[in-house]
Amino acid sequence: MKPVLLVDFGSTNTKVTAVDVDNCEILGTAAAYTTVETDINHGLHDAIKILEQTTGPLEYEERYACSSAAGGLKMISIGLVPELTAQAAREASLGAGAKVWKTYSFNLTKGDMKEIEAYHPDIILLTGGTDGGNAECILYNAKMLSELSYDCPIVLAGNRCAVDECQEILEGRTTYICENVMPRLGELNIEPTQKQIREVFLNRIVQGKGLSKASDLVSGIIMPTPSAMLTAMELLSDGWEEHQGIGELVGVDLGGATTDVYSIAEGSPANMATVMKGIQEPYAKRSVEGDIGMRYSVQGILEAVGDRRLAQIAGVNRQKVAGLVEYLATHTDYIPDNEEMEKMDFALACGAVETAVARHAGSLEQVYTPCGLTYLQSGKDLRRVKYVVVTGGALIHAKHTEEIAKYALYKESTPGSLRPENAEILIDRKYILAAMGLLSQHYPEAALEIMKKEIAYYGHQE
Repeated sequence: MKPVLLVDFGSTNTKVTAVDVDNCEILGTAAAYTTVETDINHGLHDAIKILEQTTGPLEYEERYACSSAAGGLKMISIGLVPELTAQAAREASLGAGAKVWKTYSFNLTKGDMKEIEAYHPDIILLTGGTDGGNAECILYNAKMLSELSYDCPIVLAGNRCAVDECQEILEGRTTYICENVMPRLGELNIEPTQKQIREVFLNRIVQGKGLSKASDLVSGIIMPTPSAMLTAMELLSDGWEEHQGIGELVGVDLGGATTDVYSIAEGSPANMATVMKGIQEPYAKRSVEGDIGMRYSVQGILEAVGDRRLAQIAGVNRQKVAGLVEYLATHTDYIPDNEEMEKMDFALACGAVETAVARHAGSLEQVYTPCGLTYLQSGKDLRRVKYVVVTGGALIHAKHTEEIAKYALYKESTPGSLRPENAEILIDRKYILAAMGLLSQHYPEAALEIMKKEIAYYGHQE
């Protein structure tokens, strides 16, 4: 047996997973309150104590950690055209595990700079222009950012003919130059930027938030938690070398403050009559719905879904919906203890999943041309995806998880949506996806095997 400890420092809970990499088995999982405000080791010690009630004392040969504690990566992205370089910047940021507060386009204004100062991001991504194209905008924005009152790390990933001059303008500040996120019109190149953002997180942000105190118990925080999740989803979907994955999938992580959606799929048009609109979509995509969560952002679900729809799903009086939602928003640690609140929680979870996946997936619109009927596709076509994988405390601890998860699927009432049509629902009951993303950095085969045991065939026969 070769025990390895995997730690996820979350904003609320520190989660630990013990695995035996020799036998590809989960030895146990546990969680305790994250103590980032004092000493992060306290919460970790508490979680390990709970874990040992299942596993007994273990001598771990290796210990790895990821983190979204203290709010994770607070980030803004800046580009030129909203539909092009600004969108490319956003995709790069989200794929790296950041929480993108806002994306700015064109020239930054004085009002924009006031917003950025007030938000105080951990990282800024500055892009703009294809290689050899427009340089004025990114240079202007570099000059504006040079007036920031603090040294915020700035990643430069725009027109290669302008980034050196941008770096000169920002002299004395922490800057990193990457390949252009959009070197040619409509072509995405986000992986180098994602790698750089992760490195900034590891080298600077972790220490700035006091997470380095965990170094006595773990080998190091090696990635942001959302990045670990995306890595796990990719591994589960694609496999590793001769070890097969399960195929294209959509992942939904429903939390108290946000709902993250992942898709590992080509998402290209289904037929020749469909034309792509906008930029190329990344094969491995992550989106964060910051206004949709089961507690801290529960009002966002009400606004997105509407009281009529929530009342219909829950089977409660429509006039009561707003009051029940308000109670949940002000009692973020509340666990439903009566039938009415259980129904409301169920409806909110259904609404959150439906809205988040609908926003993540692409859409289709009919356009009549001189050549006949044509379809315009925006975003990814996820209708042919095989699996929907659900995780997050609000889902895996729910009484009707599979029923909630089905709200991720296509409905005839929204014919333009390109959500999965006939996907099988898979549940991450032990909340191990982030841990497996971590494990895959050193033991990809073991991580894949464990996920296929614990998630892919949950409740099914191989």
